[in-house]
Amino acid sequence: MATRASTTWLLDSDPALRWQVERDLVGEPPQVWEATRAKIATEGFGARLLALQDPDGQWAGGAFFPAGFDFHGPEAAEGAGQPWTATTWSLTTLREWGMDPTVLRERRTAELLAENSRWEYDDLPYWGGEVDCCINAWTVGNGLWLGADVTGIVDWFVEHRLPDGGWNCEWVEGSTRSSFHSTLNSLKGLLALETATGGTEATRAARRSGEEYLLQRGLFRRLSTGEPVAPWVDRFSYPFRWFYNVLNAAEYFREASLLDGTPPDPRMADAIGIVRAARQPDGTWLQARRHPGRVWFEVDVPAGEPSKWLTLSGTRVLDWWDSRA
Repeated sequence: MATRASTTWLLDSDPALRWQVERDLVGEPPQVWEATRAKIATEGFGARLLALQDPDGQWAGGAFFPAGFDFHGPEAAEGAGQPWTATTWSLTTLREWGMDPTVLRERRTAELLAENSRWEYDDLPYWGGEVDCCINAWTVGNGLWLGADVTGIVDWFVEHRLPDGGWNCEWVEGSTRSSFHSTLNSLKGLLALETATGGTEATRAARRSGEEYLLQRGLFRRLSTGEPVAPWVDRFSYPFRWFYNVLNAAEYFREASLLDGTPPDPRMADAIGIVRAARQPDGTWLQARRHPGRVWFEVDVPAGEPSKWLTLSGTRVLDWWDSRA
């Protein structure tokens, strides 16, 4: 449970965060948090990002990378991070913040992207997706949100599930073993599909399979040895971007259980223990780092400082877990 002091601190925030605090932590009635949510398009982070949309419907002139990005230059060097300003990142951010899609539909965003945006991979059409699991997952979520036809990408996920139950963006290089990162992001796309349409028998089976891949590993362990898969499992950073950690995964499972009407899976217990251990004595969670790369503007604190976004996530995950029957 959030303390009164931490709740007051969380409520003193941008509308993109505050409406979620009102709904998920404070328990305000819908008319309160919906009014706050409506402000995303006109105030704060959401309004700033919306204002940066190009006339052709894109952001930064590109689908996944900004126009003119030098794939052989300093920004593409190892450790430099990728830019987070192009269309897919900007749309995904606005959607995850909770912006009303009507705002972008009135701008004909889906239609403009169909006309003007092509993937950097093979110049493929935007709403047809490409070969990267994570990119396709975000495109499914964004397309459903904006009313675009993403049927082809949905079918792609069913066809490209790996034998161990998950997905890996490196399948194009021949990988046959699933990735924690790719599987989680793919699951988010499939969950968005089921939330919007109910999905199909095939997509529901694919989601269950991907969830089993993570749950069999307790969300962070190697199946072969039981050891943590990598040091990044407990490095919590906002924005989550494409990066895996157990808090990001637990947020997914919380949302999935709310949609499905099912209790938390007990195989998550150790992962929840990691989330709980990261909570500071004052009830906050600290930012582990800022993922490197070009951004439009910062939306969270530097590394080592208490993060309102992570505190929202950590608190509602523990509330969900602790309220299980």
